[in-house]
Amino acid sequence: MTEFSELLGVAVEAVSLATELVRRRLPGAVQEKDDRDMVSEVDLAVEHAVRELLSRRTPGFGFLGEEEGKSGDQSSELSWSLDPIDGTANFVHGIPLCATLGLVASGEPVLGVIDLPFLGARYTAIKKQGAYRDGKRITSRVPRGLDEAIIAIGDYAVGAQATEKNRVRMALTSQLAQRVQRIRMLGSAAIDLAWVAEGKLDASVMFANKPWDTSAGVVIAREAGAVVIDIDGTPHTSASVGTVAVAKPLAGELLDVIGGAEAKPFRDPGCPGSRTSSNALTHSKPVDPLGADDSTRHHDRTIHLTVSTRGDARLRSSAE
Repeated sequence: MTEFSELLGVAVEAVSLATELVRRRLPGAVQEKDDRDMVSEVDLAVEHAVRELLSRRTPGFGFLGEEEGKSGDQSSELSWSLDPIDGTANFVHGIPLCATLGLVASGEPVLGVIDLPFLGARYTAIKKQGAYRDGKRITSRVPRGLDEAIIAIGDYAVGAQATEKNRVRMALTSQLAQRVQRIRMLGSAAIDLAWVAEGKLDASVMFANKPWDTSAGVVIAREAGAVVIDIDGTPHTSASVGTVAVAKPLAGELLDVIGGAEAKPFRDPGCPGSRTSSNALTHSKPVDPLGADDSTRHHDRTIHLTVSTRGDARLRSSAE
């Protein structure tokens, strides 16, 4: 069993730094990244500060930030993944948001911290050690059926080819509206996944899988008891097209609704895990949520590490 407890303190330190910057600064100048997509001065300031802190505290690790990309040792089995402000549009408009930081080992999220600066909540998880909000253990909710479920869906697309991407999302919205209790669109993948973990939401469906958005939330949701899979029901990995987190008993029923939307996975050039497909979503055999969840955990390695107060993190690993 891999132990990452020492690194949780480093992650919390980094997210606390991000939270302090977000709370005490206004968005400042906002730059356009793409059609209706933006980055604020605070996004950049948070990513700079967290990147610098982690480079000192864990110098042997890789780093991937949404705004400025990769740095550190990209050959390392361990890599941090950061969205400095997950929900920049929310932040710019004064809507509460979060900062999210995940640790990925050999392509699998193993540690996550999500902080909601203006809501006073922090979510943490380490693989095989449970999920917590502010130190209290949390578990996902299990409604009796979709008609009792509140389900979040990811934002509608903006930017290049948004019309084609949104065809899928609108079809799914229509299908879900006929089946579920309520639909929510919160504008933050990290909040969606954290609230599935806590039981505020019963599922989250995203036709995207950008690691800075999902890495922390994936491990938190899994450790709270939810199953996290791709939109076709296969185990969720860094190569997945989408991200679905759901209470295990509802997984098959929700996947049927996604399939009923007759959606075609669309390659998003900004999403490292995207792939193209010429076929509509189909589920040719029953989905076993327990099997899907367990099969995402077969890449375990024993990783031995030491973190000093000088930030000297050393690691060696061997396959279990």
